[in-house]
Amino acid sequence: MIGFGPTMIKEIILAEPRGFCAGVIRAIDAVEEALKIYGAPIYVRKQIVHNPFVVKELEQKGAIFVEEVTEVPKGARVIFSAHGIAPTVKAMATQRSLDFIDATCPLVTKVHIEAVKYASRGNTIILIGHEGHDEVIGTMGEAPENMVLVGTVEEAQNIHIPDPNKVAVISQTTLSVDDTKGILEVLKGRFPNMTTPATSDICFATQNRQDAVKLLAKEVDLILVLGAENSSNSQRLREVASIIGTPSYLITNISELKIEWLDGITRIGITSGASTPEKLVDEVVLFFEENYSPKFRSLKAVEEDIEFSLPPEIVEIKKNM
Repeated sequence: MIGFGPTMIKEIILAEPRGFCAGVIRAIDAVEEALKIYGAPIYVRKQIVHNPFVVKELEQKGAIFVEEVTEVPKGARVIFSAHGIAPTVKAMATQRSLDFIDATCPLVTKVHIEAVKYASRGNTIILIGHEGHDEVIGTMGEAPENMVLVGTVEEAQNIHIPDPNKVAVISQTTLSVDDTKGILEVLKGRFPNMTTPATSDICFATQNRQDAVKLLAKEVDLILVLGAENSSNSQRLREVASIIGTPSYLITNISELKIEWLDGITRIGITSGASTPEKLVDEVVLFFEENYSPKFRSLKAVEEDIEFSLPPEIVEIKKNM
């Protein structure tokens, strides 16, 4: 089919890896398995992952999403999202006699454990992350009196620490090594004795998808990132491409694509955030296939084969069924 408008797209390159990560798959599977075992409704605190299409599909299956556990009827069942929760949330759930399933990503749980450890040693904990993000709120709840949030180099330069020799740093998992590099350099300069975060605290999926976008940006004229506005890792993918100098746009689905973006473009890269269903990528691919008939190929940055087991509450029930 002849492409419409002044543009003829010659090639579409799909980044690999892209889309769902192991933590997202685990969280979604936890909700679906709970619905199979217990039936509807199953309550879920916050968006199980940051994507409206995932949330809508689970709602259609019987999940009810709430902002806080106080909205869940006493004695009901609730699932905590992949982003993690503060201990006060779990305490409130217990107080309301709620049966809960914790679908927190294991990588986030690891950071929570580190926060508790550092706080027990009397350290001031610097959390590198984005204010207001669900993961950051949950992590800070582990040691609110010992923790301060730093989101920019400027904040790192101006932060006041009571004892410069008792500082530990942790990071929001959905920030890559590149995202935290500048902030860490400033903090190391100011607090040379600080305990720095392990590279294993960085979400492998975040790093892998950003590495794939870096390769992609060198081969295309424009990049489309499929993901939700409130998805931190999707926003970072768009930013990574833009920093390299390749125009990039974050779209929730094909309906948000603007044809004027394609003027003068012959080669397009496509990727998606860690909470984006592949079906949304398929819709974009189909659009270009039907309207421009380009060549398609994949560009793989790294092999990703990590899997996480279901939450123990689900595993134990399935074992006894």
